[in-house]
Amino acid sequence: MAHKIGIAALDRLIEEARVRFDPDEARERRLAAADGRHFDIDTHQVSYDGTISVEGVLDLADAIDLDAAVTRGAAELADLGNDASLDVRRSMAAGDLARRQLALELNTDQPEAEAKRSKRAMPRQVVLHAHLAAAAISGGTGESGGLFLARIENTRSFIDVEQVKAWCANPDTQVVVKPVIDLTGHIATTAYEVPDRLRERQVLLHHTCVFPWCTRPGRKADCDHVTAASRGGTTCSCNTAPLCRRHHRVKTHGRWTYVALDETTFRWRSPHGLIFIRDHTGTQADPNET
Repeated sequence: MAHKIGIAALDRLIEEARVRFDPDEARERRLAAADGRHFDIDTHQVSYDGTISVEGVLDLADAIDLDAAVTRGAAELADLGNDASLDVRRSMAAGDLARRQLALELNTDQPEAEAKRSKRAMPRQVVLHAHLAAAAISGGTGESGGLFLARIENTRSFIDVEQVKAWCANPDTQVVVKPVIDLTGHIATTAYEVPDRLRERQVLLHHTCVFPWCTRPGRKADCDHVTAASRGGTTCSCNTAPLCRRHHRVKTHGRWTYVALDETTFRWRSPHGLIFIRDHTGTQADPNET
């Protein structure tokens, strides 16, 4: 289906094939990449306007933590009335992070125990949704003797399971074990609001918005009632699906309609009468429609 996907998705599939069928070379590349991590602040090349370039290659978990901290700092600046652009506020937030760390080192009036607690890093939270064969736990090998892979939902990428083990073994990492959700089971409630367990199941089942051709992440989408509650639709796993906010509004106010053919296949009808089938392989016109 190479002609139906984008360049980024095609690159991920090719990389996955390299890892699966040449695991030794993949392991060497992973170790070499780990040795190539760096974070450079070029203070010797200062522009006339007083800015410098920062460039680095980080571990994925460290990069996610840093991005979250900078994003949070930029939002705090906006709440305080800073009307600069988002990019400018993110750059300012990075400086604020550095000054807070320096302030911890300079605050000598704190008792020693309290100072140590202040310097302690926030526990790392790595949320992983992994489907593994029994051999991955018992120490066997993957399909065709290759490596086992873990898929990272945040970045739509995959990594070696050994890297996941390394993250979880980090002393600053807080490991939270969540209950397993059976994707073949049925979850229902009499309330209109979608409970967290049902929403989590639908996000794991549908990685993206189920509107035709949409690729927005399902975790950031609304959990929509396929058949509206006002028309007798129930809040259950067979009548809910993730729709991003834009396409949720299109469905509610834009005369687009859809029905669930099964839990992973949806039949959409546009305002002009065009019919599309959306499933885990993508979107195509309904072959039964002329």
